[in-house]
Amino acid sequence: MDSSSPLILPRHVDGFDPAAQPIVPMPREPELASSTLQLPFIRRAFAKDIPWEVEPLFMDHFDLDTSGQSEITPAAVLIPLIEREKELHVLLTRRSAHLYSHAGQICFPGGRIESTDAGYIEAALRETWEEVGVEPRYIELLGSQPSFLTSSGYTMKPIIGVLRPGYQLKADRSEVAEIFEVPLATLLSPNQHKLHQIRPQDGGPRKFFSITWQKYFIWGATAALIRNLYHYLAAAEASGLIKPLR
Repeated sequence: MDSSSPLILPRHVDGFDPAAQPIVPMPREPELASSTLQLPFIRRAFAKDIPWEVEPLFMDHFDLDTSGQSEITPAAVLIPLIEREKELHVLLTRRSAHLYSHAGQICFPGGRIESTDAGYIEAALRETWEEVGVEPRYIELLGSQPSFLTSSGYTMKPIIGVLRPGYQLKADRSEVAEIFEVPLATLLSPNQHKLHQIRPQDGGPRKFFSITWQKYFIWGATAALIRNLYHYLAAAEASGLIKPLR
């Protein structure tokens, strides 16, 4: 990373700097094949019932039954894939610095499920339209991943989609400070995944993943969802259920 481009970090709360938290060792994972990172493979992977397991370090955060827990807010995000000439990219946003919750953090477009939404998919599509201007008609839905319970009390359901040609980006400046893209191969490279440990004074140690790309520090729930997508595609690659296209 160019030393003249400092990391863009979220607004610190009580002096907490996520990038400064200690990095701890974790098991080495294999890199994905280049064909696995292409849209034909990903389409076929989500069309099949692939046996797989979520990120083991956060197994107790995925697909929890939160019914009847009023303190937990259901939410959905879209993981938008974009076909570029040489490789797939992923669209991400940086939240506005003035927001009360998760100010300045790197996120997928999304938010809480409203009473007018029919479900997770509708919420993810609506929030994507509102936040970055991509209308639902420009999104090809591929599938979904297990929901993730965040430390802020949201159960976040990721929906995987591909942006069709013709869409236009328009950031909602009340929520989104910036829209940018990252190569999918970078996000899903386990060599880019760092595991940090926090030792808060009011509890036991907690861990979180991070990914650094150029000036962006991606961490927390967003990094956990990326890590889980890696595990899914790695399992699809290893299963042998998806034959290479000829």
